[in-house]
Amino acid sequence: MSPDRSSDRPSDRIELRGLRCVGIIGVLPEERERAQPLEIDLDIDCDLTAAGESDDLADTLDYGAMTDTVVGLVASSSDQLLERLAGRIAAALTVDPRVVAVTVTVKKLRPPVPHDLALSAVRITRPGPAA
Repeated sequence: MSPDRSSDRPSDRIELRGLRCVGIIGVLPEERERAQPLEIDLDIDCDLTAAGESDDLADTLDYGAMTDTVVGLVASSSDQLLERLAGRIAAALTVDPRVVAVTVTVKKLRPPVPHDLALSAVRITRPGPAA
C-alpha cells in the first residue's frame, strides 16, 4: 500500500479579502442595464515553503496578477449567475500548476430582493492542477 501523499503536502494558503469591483451580473432587466458592486474573497491553497525560505516573489503566487485577473473577468462579465462568475474566476486562477485548490466567494452587495438583505453570495472550491 502506498502512502497517502496528500498528508505530505503543506496546508499553506494565500487569503485575499474584500476585492471590490463592478460588473454586469444578474437575471433581472435592471441588473443587465448597469454594472453593480461586487466583493470577491479568494483562498488559494498552494505550497509556500520555497517563498518562505527565499523571500523571492518568483517563488510565490503574485497577488497583484491574481487580482488583475479577477477584476478583468468581472469587468468583462455578462454572466447572469454568481455561480457562473465564481466558476470562471476559479478556472482562471487554477491554471497555475502550483495551485492545489482555490475557494472563490462572490458577494453581490446590492441584491435585488424586497427585504433588508445585506448581501447575497456564492462560495465555490475547485481543485487546481497541483491537487
